[in-house]
Formats: sequence, structure tokens, C-alpha cells
Amino acid sequence: MDCPFCDIESLKPRLIYKDDFVLAFPSNIPIVPGHIIVCPVRHISKIDEISNEEIIKIKDFIILLKNSLKKSLDAEGFNVAWNEGSMAGQSVNHLHIHVVPRKVGDAGIYEYEPTKFLYRPGSRAESPEVELSEIAELIKKGFEFNK
Repeated sequence: MDCPFCDIESLKPRLIYKDDFVLAFPSNIPIVPGHIIVCPVRHISKIDEISNEEIIKIKDFIILLKNSLKKSLDAEGFNVAWNEGSMAGQSVNHLHIHVVPRKVGDAGIYEYEPTKFLYRPGSRAESPEVELSEIAELIKKGFEFNK
């Protein structure tokens, strides 16, 4: 397998944490200093494949990591995100979460507005409640438990 996140030997010099479930290391192309990649040790590519135990361990680790980043880098806030699939910007086919510490004076974009990053540019009108209700009903019908 040719996965840079599974190649523990090459990650060792910058490894922050590793146990049976969680792996954490600084991004090699950080948005800001302290931009950390957190991922399951097991090679999976989508959130659909993660076990409950893995997701709990990762969540618990991210909380500890955030506290450490607050103390060590004076982080005041965080972007915590993952991309799934190449169309969504996933460049390494191993599920991973970006933990980006933020503080006043950061370079780049720190005021995250999903409509600027995930959707078409420009302003959009607020959708009417009836349209939102119709979409909600359509999506609910797609859930297996409703069949």
C-alpha cells in the first residue's frame, strides 16, 4: 500500500502521538504553525468505515490536542475538518482530520464561511421555509430506517 499516513517510519520524526487507534502529526504543508493531522491508525478512506471505538478515541484525542495547542501556541480557536473524496479536496486516501489552531493575527482566511469555500461564489438568497421542508422530507425518505 502506498499511503503516506500508513508509513509510520517516515512520520516518526514529527509524530506527536500514536496508539492502537489514533495517529497525529504536523501537516507537512501547514496552514499555520501547529496545523495537525489526526487520523485512525487503520487505513480507511471514509467516515462510513470507521468503528465507534476509533471515532471516540479520535474525538477524545482531539480534545487533548486542542488543550495542548492552547497552552503551547496560545490558540484561541480551531478549525477542525475533514475532506472526503477527491471532489471534496481529499488528497490522501486515508481518512484524516485537520486541526488548525487559530489566533488573532493569523495569515490567510480564518473567518470560515462555508458559502465562500464549499459552494458557488457570490451572495445567495435565503431559501423559503417551504422549500427547506420539502428538501428535508425528500432526504428523510432516503434513510433506510424509513423504508
